[in-house]
Amino acid sequence: MYITNRPEVAHIAELSGVDRIFVDLETIGKQERQGGMDTVQSHHTLDDVAVVGNSIDRAELLVRSNPIHPGSRAEIDTIVSNGADVIMLPYFKTVNEAAKFIDLVAGRAKTSLLVETAEAVEQIDAILSLEGIDEIHIGLNDLHLAYGMKFMFELLTDGTVERLGCKILARGIPYGFGGIARLGAGALPSEAVIKEHYRLGRFCRVASVTPIRFVIRRRSTRYSAMECARSERWKPRSWPINSISRRTDASFAKP
Repeated sequence: MYITNRPEVAHIAELSGVDRIFVDLETIGKQERQGGMDTVQSHHTLDDVAVVGNSIDRAELLVRSNPIHPGSRAEIDTIVSNGADVIMLPYFKTVNEAAKFIDLVAGRAKTSLLVETAEAVEQIDAILSLEGIDEIHIGLNDLHLAYGMKFMFELLTDGTVERLGCKILARGIPYGFGGIARLGAGALPSEAVIKEHYRLGRFCRVASVTPIRFVIRRRSTRYSAMECARSERWKPRSWPINSISRRTDASFAKP
């Protein structure tokens, strides 16, 4: 996946094998939550959706909308009419917000839920019971802020991502999480994060060299009830961050 609102870049990315182009419309509340942080805060527009969509042939066009707000219906209708293949809902907190989003999309595009609030995590079982969810992404940036963590990869070491992933896969829904920088780069080198992606699912797609990465995990079979029960009983562990995937380069610094 590659995030851009430049049609010429989107076209080059597609020719290079990228299978999903990402246009990011989210602005509501994002500056307040992530101001001063080294995170991607885009200023893409509804018009960009159509322009980028017209520049690609085979790649899917994913568009992140704003959180549910009074103008959501008009925004989502325009996103659909401008050619989005997948629409992502960020920063939702309730089952009703997720259900409203699915209703607004109304089967006209794939739906992607971005689980990035503590409230959504607490209600994940009820959320997963909704019909019409095509994929789920776990948003490490906002979620680690919601829990008062200092480093987003603490969500991997304390078992949060694994427990969520087990529940999601048990419903047969593809899921993913980000955090992959260029090889050898990143606050935590991407090789360590890729090991966790592999450990938490057998199949994945990685295609990006931009500051934001999404990896969608797919499994051909569902987790068994026993596997999910183990995940439910798994207590958070006080692993040092340099022990992600059980073994990584000893030189990784703690946050």
